[in-house]
Amino acid sequence: MAQQMCSFCGRGPREVNMLISGLKAHICDDCITRAHEVVLEERNKSKIRNRKPLGLTLMKPKEMKAYLDQFVVGQDEAKKILTVAVYNHYKRLLYKYNKPAKNAQDDDVVIEKSNIIMVGETGTGKTYLARTIAKLLDVPFVIADATVLTEAGYVGEDVESILSSLLQVANYDAELAERGIVYIDEIDKIARKGDNPSISRDVSGEGVQQALLKILEGSIVNVPPEGGRKHPEQKFVKINTENILFICGGAFEGIHRIIASRIKTRAIGFGEETREAQINQDNLLQYVTSQDLKTFGLIPELVGRLPIITHLNPLDRETIKRILIEPKNALIKQYRKLFQLEGIELEFEPEAIDYIVDKAMQSKLGARGLRGVCEIIMTDAMFEFPSEAKTDKLVITLGYAKEKFEKSKYNQFKAA
Repeated sequence: MAQQMCSFCGRGPREVNMLISGLKAHICDDCITRAHEVVLEERNKSKIRNRKPLGLTLMKPKEMKAYLDQFVVGQDEAKKILTVAVYNHYKRLLYKYNKPAKNAQDDDVVIEKSNIIMVGETGTGKTYLARTIAKLLDVPFVIADATVLTEAGYVGEDVESILSSLLQVANYDAELAERGIVYIDEIDKIARKGDNPSISRDVSGEGVQQALLKILEGSIVNVPPEGGRKHPEQKFVKINTENILFICGGAFEGIHRIIASRIKTRAIGFGEETREAQINQDNLLQYVTSQDLKTFGLIPELVGRLPIITHLNPLDRETIKRILIEPKNALIKQYRKLFQLEGIELEFEPEAIDYIVDKAMQSKLGARGLRGVCEIIMTDAMFEFPSEAKTDKLVITLGYAKEKFEKSKYNQFKAA
């Protein structure tokens, strides 16, 4: 009987680890491995040749800012930085996905993504800005809370759960999820305590920052579609985070002192008094730098992967008033729409609006304080007026607003 040999390389059973026999041919394990590599390479080439163009209508930065102006009052500097960063990110994706395959190797320049970090007090619009721009681009968007993240193996959520949520929003389309935007809120809450590396285990601070590096920098991550801990037997989905834009936001309570200390730490000279006068002591956040974030407690590696830093200005009384009445989705317009659905015309007297703004300013919650005050004032009206068939108009006067607010047991915003 003739000795069996590999039909591809001609080696016998003693020269290979395994020889698989077919009807009239044989193949060794080495040739199987090489053939598998060739198949994968050709499959990847075919995927590039047949890749669908990126279906995205990208607006110019000025057009995006004009759209944001309809929903977000003020914060022009943050809008400008955010729209430029988003525009460059998706312009990079459009070039990558839509260029002809024959030109795939014609340029050695690789445009890297730039993730964003927004620093601002609570209620200044960080989350709303990110959500609005994602809605404009019509891309998958998810908000993740950094405070619930822990290192793998501890109680809480792994950082991969962020990508699981994005995959679910994209209806489990991995390619669509890879073009989405992730907003990581409360990023300041995972700062390590102090500027020195921690010796002990910190499962919800520095360790989480280290875990976030993997998904921020751009890597292929095995993502459990339904959550890894509850369904350990499920198949993983590979997500390439290289094309996902990450926007981080946080209040960074106390960073004002770090910024103030850095600004004042300089040599004494004749020009120092002039420089002191130019510094806006009421809005030190505008001078925030990556060094301040590092001193606050973010590790240098994480700060390095968030190269674009912007700030949101604190909201003054005039801005709070504009937020209440001007945007397309302003709170006053929402209440008018609710009453309009009941056939009731709703009006607010200017004095009542000023009263609502004053109470919201006392809450020190930024724009979030407006809804709390309005709910206290409007609850009785929303309870009674829909049942009164003869009523077709409601006017909120200063007296009405004052009466409802002051007698409410939820008057937690009242000045001490």
